[in-house]
Amino acid sequence: MRESVMEAYLYEPFKNKTVKCNLCNHRCIIKAGKRGRCQVRENKNGVLQTMVYGRIIAGHIDPIEKKPLFHLIPGSLSYSIATVGCNFKCRFCQNADIAQMPADRNGLIMGNIATPEDIVDGAIRGNCQSIAYTYTEPTVYFEFAYDTAKIAHEKGIKNVFVTNGYMTPEALHMVAPYMDAANVDLKAYTDKFYKDYCEASLEPVKETLKLMKNLGIFVEITTLLIPGLNDDPTQLKELAAFIADSLGPEVPWHISRFHPAYRLTDQPPTPVETIINARNIGIRSGLRYVYVGNVPGENGENTFCYNCGNLLINRWGFSIRKNVIENSRCNHCGARIDGVGM
Repeated sequence: MRESVMEAYLYEPFKNKTVKCNLCNHRCIIKAGKRGRCQVRENKNGVLQTMVYGRIIAGHIDPIEKKPLFHLIPGSLSYSIATVGCNFKCRFCQNADIAQMPADRNGLIMGNIATPEDIVDGAIRGNCQSIAYTYTEPTVYFEFAYDTAKIAHEKGIKNVFVTNGYMTPEALHMVAPYMDAANVDLKAYTDKFYKDYCEASLEPVKETLKLMKNLGIFVEITTLLIPGLNDDPTQLKELAAFIADSLGPEVPWHISRFHPAYRLTDQPPTPVETIINARNIGIRSGLRYVYVGNVPGENGENTFCYNCGNLLINRWGFSIRKNVIENSRCNHCGARIDGVGM
């Protein structure tokens, strides 16, 4: 069994045992004995090491719809894993107990050791058709995700990243042959929001999305709407136009309702009306598939044919009540429905 500490991928050695990490767009310059922003990659005497290789903090079998990925083998199961750590510092983090563990608890790293083979075997035993690298940011455990994805790919198991989209082009090119789909958080459409609430920037995320599309990775996008912070209708129109014009109208957009969390507990939950209005903005912008999250019972959970309006997939939460798509086509008009394994 491999140790949880191993030499990292994608870094450059500099003078005086300093290194530059080229895994995410922070491109941290890390002095000897120090860690990068993610707090899980450490410079040990001039060698950058990952501290979380195979150190699994969360492992569950989930419906693929929970990622959310609505256009990757609907109704299937996904073997979902994570280590601790994240390269963002989102004040509204929904999984802060594990994502921000090293940052908030003096570098603490926890988790049970597993090999890539263990993960793939678990997926097979669980009748999972995909492995999801999720819960925290998969870029920070890239080495383990990459090694696992290669084995899964050989076994015919799909690989999906649930990500903030901040990986470098180098990292994305490296993993792309084994990545089938991704759900990318497009957290807002202003750089100010990214800087103030995530300690990051917007533009690298947009570039990652465009590169994913060019590399043939099926992309879905999620935006968590926070009242008064990223729900301005003008900005949402710009965000939806970016998806439609720069990525394509076939890219699904998931709009989720915020609930107070982590260090953003002074904001109220998102009004349902705000979510519905945002969905209407997406539809008017020409997007074929616009979904709402954390609002059970709304039509926004369902998949409709963009050509004839026929109800194709009827959902309740993460469950599918009915799916009438036939060979990736609408059973009424024959329009091709976008996705993987539809």
